[in-house]
This record gives sequence, structure tokens and C-alpha cells, in this order.
Amino acid sequence: MSIRSSRHHTTSHIVAPTIKVYEEGARTFLKRWTGRSKRSSALLTEWMAGLPRGALVLDLGCGGGQDAQVLRRKGYRVVGMDLTAAFLRVAREAVPPLPLVRADMRELPFRAASFDGVWTAASLIHLPKADATRVLRALRLLAKPGATLAATLTYGTKSGLLTKGWMPGRYFARWKKDELARALCRTGWQILSLHVVSNRERKGRWINVIARR
Repeated sequence: MSIRSSRHHTTSHIVAPTIKVYEEGARTFLKRWTGRSKRSSALLTEWMAGLPRGALVLDLGCGGGQDAQVLRRKGYRVVGMDLTAAFLRVAREAVPPLPLVRADMRELPFRAASFDGVWTAASLIHLPKADATRVLRALRLLAKPGATLAATLTYGTKSGLLTKGWMPGRYFARWKKDELARALCRTGWQILSLHVVSNRERKGRWINVIARR
């Protein structure tokens, strides 16, 4: 069966502006990331160490396919998913064999117990917390027993649309450690690690989490 949300997209007016910014500014956004070192992030490396050989993983919010490239080089089977069509066009060129799906995280188009792991770097941050929590529950359903989730989320207390700085108009949800821990536990994930990091893969303070189904 496919994993579908039981709620209508009542928050589309929040998500849509973010997608619009990414569609129109994809070249600017991806130039920053494709120009970075090709080495994998510390969290990605840590997460991969616990994945079985040949695991099937979902790169949720895959962008231009930067992390998917790393995962494929390490021998994993990867499915990339994103809602920004401009990102997927770049990913298709960068990683030609990569299966790509254009879909909304709030309507995951995959069968239950499909994946050995889910990688979601800086993607759940663009959903209001209630929506992100529902997505975490849906991700657990499409993960196989024992599968792991790795995610990065923005740390803090004030959520909302970015009004200044780089690529304004995007929505960011900011989480505290305890509320993210509660959301993960409520949705059935077992937390393996949960840390606040500063200026590591991205500027600012982030929460890095690995959890098991």
C-alpha cells in the first residue's frame, strides 16, 4: 500500500512559497552546494556505518542529488525524492541511473516496509512541526523493521518565513531537542543519537538525529 496522509494540505500556503523560491533560485542554491567538497557529512558517514550492504534507502528531499551520489558510491541502492522540479532535473543529469520521484513529503507515494533506511537532510525543516510529525509517522510505516532514519533539522524556538538573508521567502521550522525527541517517540522511532551541532555541514545550529524503526 502507499503511505498517504489522512489530512488535506491545510498548510500548503506555508509550503508553496518555499517551493517557489527553490524553483526560481535552483541555480543559485545548487551552485553553493555543488561547489562544496564532495566528502560526505559526518552524520551521513555515521549513519551509513550502520546500514546493511546493498541497503535500499530513500533520500527524502534529495535536491540536486549530492548525497545520493555519495550513497551510490558506497554501494547503496537509492531512490531520490523531491518536490522541486528544478532540483530533480539537475539530479537526473548528475546521477543518471538514480530513480527519482517528484512528490510532496506529506503524500509519500511508496509501499509500506519498502526501505532499509531514510536520509532526510534539511528537508523536514520546511514543514510546520505538526506536518513534520505526521511525516515522521509515515516514514516509520514505509521503513522495514530495524531500518534507520537520519535527519537534520534547524535548532531554535522561532519558526516562520525567512524575511531577509540568503534566499528569503522560505519557511523554516526550528526545533528544541526535547520536542523533537517527543515527536520521534510519539511516532514510534527509537532514538539512537540526537545532538545539537553548530556550523558543521551548514551554517547555524542544527539538530542531527539517528533513529531506528
